[in-house]
Amino acid sequence: MSANRELNSGSRSPSSKHQAGKQPKQRVQDLSGTLYRIWKYMDEDKRMFFIVLSLVFISSALSLLGPYLLGVTVDQLIADIDPSYLIRMMIVLLVIFLLQSIAVWLQNYWMISVAQNTIFSIRNHLFSHFLTLPLLFFQKRQSGDLMSRLTNDVENISRTLNTAVIQFTTSVLTLIGTMIMMVWLSPLLTLLTLLIVPLMFWGMKWITNRTSVYFKKQQYQLGMMNGYIEETMSGHKMVKLFAKEAHVMDAFKEKNKALKHDSYWAQVYSGFIPKLMNSLNNLSFAIIVGLGSVFVLNGMITIGVIVTFTTYSRQFTRPLNDLANQYNVILSAVAGAERAFSIIDEEKEEKEDTPRNDMEEMKGEVSFESVTFSYEEEEKILKDVSFHVNPGETVALVGPTGAGKTTVISLLARFYDVNEGNIKIDHHDITSFSRESLRNEMGIVLQDSFMFDTTIKENIRYGRLHATDEEVFEAAKAANAHAFIMQLPNGYETMLDSNGKDISHGQRQLISIARAVLRDPKLLILDEATSSIDTITEIKIIDAFEKLMETRTTFVIAHRLNTIRNADVILVFNEGMLIEKGNHQELMEEKGYYRELITTQQS
Repeated sequence: MSANRELNSGSRSPSSKHQAGKQPKQRVQDLSGTLYRIWKYMDEDKRMFFIVLSLVFISSALSLLGPYLLGVTVDQLIADIDPSYLIRMMIVLLVIFLLQSIAVWLQNYWMISVAQNTIFSIRNHLFSHFLTLPLLFFQKRQSGDLMSRLTNDVENISRTLNTAVIQFTTSVLTLIGTMIMMVWLSPLLTLLTLLIVPLMFWGMKWITNRTSVYFKKQQYQLGMMNGYIEETMSGHKMVKLFAKEAHVMDAFKEKNKALKHDSYWAQVYSGFIPKLMNSLNNLSFAIIVGLGSVFVLNGMITIGVIVTFTTYSRQFTRPLNDLANQYNVILSAVAGAERAFSIIDEEKEEKEDTPRNDMEEMKGEVSFESVTFSYEEEEKILKDVSFHVNPGETVALVGPTGAGKTTVISLLARFYDVNEGNIKIDHHDITSFSRESLRNEMGIVLQDSFMFDTTIKENIRYGRLHATDEEVFEAAKAANAHAFIMQLPNGYETMLDSNGKDISHGQRQLISIARAVLRDPKLLILDEATSSIDTITEIKIIDAFEKLMETRTTFVIAHRLNTIRNADVILVFNEGMLIEKGNHQELMEEKGYYRELITTQQS
C-alpha cells in the first residue's frame, strides 16, 4: 500500500525488526497442524478428494495383482505349456494394466482440480487478510518478502497437492499391500528382505533431519532476496543518483549467495535419497535371487514365486524411496504454508467480534483530548496533545520533521489507535465507529499521490467507484485537471503506467485532487501536497484546494507559508508536543516558535 508509506513520510516510523541478517528458527514448527489447516481449505472438494483416494486404492490393488498373476502364469507354463492359457493370461494382464492406467489418469486429473480449488481458497484468504492488516505490519516487513509468501510459498503448496498427495498415498498403500503379499508368498524370504529396512529408516532420518532445515532456510532466503529486489527496483533512481550500483550489486550477491548455499544443501541432502534407495534395492534383489534360488532347489518355493517376489521387492523399496522423496516435498510445502499462514495469523486491524457503529453524516467537528501515542515500545511520538476544531475550519499543522504532524493525521484516520486520551469526531469517540465508515468520510491528498496502472478516468473514479463519467469530468474541472487531460492524445482514456511516471508530478497531484473532489469528503487531509512542484502548478493546485476546502474541515500539513497563512487555526508541533496554537496573525504577534519558523523560511 504505497499510500501508507507516503502518509507516514513526515513522521517517525517504528523501527524495523525484520533484519536481513537475522533468521527465525528454521525448522518446520507444526507439521500435523499445518497439514490440517490445508485440509480445512478443501471443504468444497472433500468428496472429490475421497473419490481420488478410492482410485488410488484401486490402482494400487491392480499394481499388486499383476505381478501375482505373472508368477502364477510362469508356474503354470513350467508345469504344462498351454498356448491358450498363455493367451488368456496375457489378455487378463493387459486388462489389469489398462484399468490401472485409467485409474491413475483419472486420479491425477481430478486431484489437479482439487488442488487448484484449494490453492484458490488459500490465496484468496491470504490476500483478503493482507487488506485487513494494520499499517504497522507493513512498515516492519519488506514488501518483496510478503509478495514471496503470496506467490512462491503458495505455489509450493500447489505443486505438492498436485502430485505429492497422490504419490504419498500410493506409496503407503503399495507398501502395505506388498508386505502382505510377500509374507503370504514366503515369510522367510520376506524376513530376509526386511533386513534392509532399518538401514533405510536410519538413512532417511539422517537425510530428512537436514533437508527439513535447509528447505525452510531456502524459503526464507528466497523471500529476503525477493524483498531486496523489490526494494531496489522501487528505489532504482536513488541508486543511480548516489552511484551505488556496485554497493547494491554486492549486497545482492550476498543474498544470492545465501540462497544458493541453502538451496544447494537442500538439494544435495534430498539427492542422497534415490542413491541410498538404489543401493539398498540392489542389495535386496541380490538377497532374493541368491537365497531364493537355494529355496527353489530345496523345493521350498517355486520359480513363479521368485518371479513375483522380485517384482514385489522392487515395489516394496520403491514406495520407501517415494515416501522419502515426497516427505521432503511435503516438508518444503509445509515450510511455505507456515510462512503463508503466519500472515493469516496476524491480528487484523479491527477484530471482527468487536462491535462498531457506522458513522452517520459527519459534520466535521474534531477534538483531540490529552492524546499520547508511541509506536509499540518506542519513545512517545505525541505527548498530551489537545485541541478542538470546529466544522468547516481549516487547520494547518506545522513544525520540524519528526515533530508528530503526520502522526496526528494517522491517528485521525485510525491507522493507529492512541495509547492515552481520546479523539472525537462530532462528540463521538472515533473508536466507536468502524474504520471503513470513518475513512469513507475522509479525502486524502498526499505529497506523492499514487497512480494505478489504468486510465486517468479510472484513477479519478477510484475516489467513488460508482461515479458516472460526467461526475468524473466535473471533478477534474473542479481540480483544474481537465485542461491538461484533454491535451493528452487519448484524453481521459490515457493509460498511466508505473505509478504515472509518464506525466509530471504536478499533474499527478491534480489527478489526486480530482479523486478527492469526486469522493466529496467531509474531512479533508492535505499532506505536503504542494511540495516539490513548480510555482505555476502550485497556483493551480492551491486554487483547486480552495474549492475543495469549502464547507469541509481540512487538515493541512505544509511548510510553505502561502499554504498555511489563511488557515483558521495553526497548530505548531515540536518534539511531539503542541507548543503553540492560533491563526497566522496571532502567532506572529506572540514572537514564539512559529514566528521563528516563518522568519527562517523567508530569509
